[in-house]
Amino acid sequence: MSQGNEYLLDNQQAEAGTRFDALAALFDASTFRHFETVGVEEGWRCWEVGAGGPTVAAWLAERTGPRGRVLATDIDVSWAGTAAAQGVEVLRHDVALDEPPAGPFDLIHARLVLVHVADRDAALRTLVRALRPGGWLLIEDADPALQPLICPDAYGPEQELANRLRGGFRELLRQRGADLAYGRKLPRLLREAGLADVEADAYFPIASPACDALEAATVHQVRDKLTAAGLATDDEIEQHLANIAAGRLDLATSPMISAWGRRPSEGSPGLD
Repeated sequence: MSQGNEYLLDNQQAEAGTRFDALAALFDASTFRHFETVGVEEGWRCWEVGAGGPTVAAWLAERTGPRGRVLATDIDVSWAGTAAAQGVEVLRHDVALDEPPAGPFDLIHARLVLVHVADRDAALRTLVRALRPGGWLLIEDADPALQPLICPDAYGPEQELANRLRGGFRELLRQRGADLAYGRKLPRLLREAGLADVEADAYFPIASPACDALEAATVHQVRDKLTAAGLATDDEIEQHLANIAAGRLDLATSPMISAWGRRPSEGSPGLD
């Protein structure tokens, strides 16, 4: 992840590993399906941006094989480091500030990264420039404004409390420069960046143990910021965590919008 402003969900916190595990359980299958769509093959050169945990980079390394190259970058690589044992090159890198690593790449993937970057337009241009002609860019980002409720079936006080705390979390994200409507913009932004064959879809888990684990870890990470900003009380947070532990909430995620496009071949129109 990149932090143009203070990143709300710090990788240094103990709950970060739990969050990465939950995100992998929720979204890896969808991400891998998109890799299959663009046709990742043996020998490809891949850049996993804002890797967080190791699972996506490890999948790419297995698919691309010994002739391929998989680079995993993040501003904090402490959780991605285990992927190095599987042939992944791990590098500290801030996509918002640093020049792109040596490429070009056949595939560049970023999941839940650009939504948090203050100058996300510049970061997107950096990624496009790092593609080889014919290479694919796959961006996956949440759109909390498209579906703002963590409990879409808000039938009782426990669900209403969950949604109120989620509103506080969205406010913290907004204060740190996150674009809460970024996901829906991705198809247009990829086209405007000059990519061809742009497509997109959305994935939206509702009610799973991984949703519960993700929410509990997230609340633990931001509880001090929620209380300091007057967005929740300690009692409300403790009650919400107890409700999660009791399994009484059908928790959802924000829709994950996945958009992919191909850099035109040399001499093709559409890319500056």
